[in-house]
Amino acid sequence: MQLRIISPRGTLFEGEVQRVLLPGEKAPFVVLRSHAPLISSLSEGRIAYTTPSGEMAEIAISGGFVEVKNDSVVVCTE
Repeated sequence: MQLRIISPRGTLFEGEVQRVLLPGEKAPFVVLRSHAPLISSLSEGRIAYTTPSGEMAEIAISGGFVEVKNDSVVVCTE
């Protein structure tokens, strides 16, 4: 699954991941491969993702939006 995190400053991350944990407006949620399409607002928190090699990483955000479709996750954050 492809993850892309973009902000006004540029691309914060772009690459292949196994899973993504996102700080949803109502509650945190996880996106895995073959996830149903969705668009959601994000609150302040951390995006945590796992790479294909099993490495975990986090990026702090102050809010934004996410679109999930066709094994692609695009996050627009401030």
